[in-house]
Amino acid sequence: MSDKLKDLLQNGPIAINIGIFDFAETLKIQGVEVIHLNWSPPAGGDPELIELLDQLL
Repeated sequence: MSDKLKDLLQNGPIAINIGIFDFAETLKIQGVEVIHLNWSPPAGGDPELIELLDQLL
């Protein structure tokens, strides 16, 4: 068994939460190590604005 796998089995995974902060908090309450990334969709999720941004790129 590799050292990385042994470490994972002994220490458990670290969850990565992208977006909704409450999901990360729920995991933390349960004792799970969590990295939270504060993310939201480009242009607030507006399809027309996203299309305009896509054209610029």
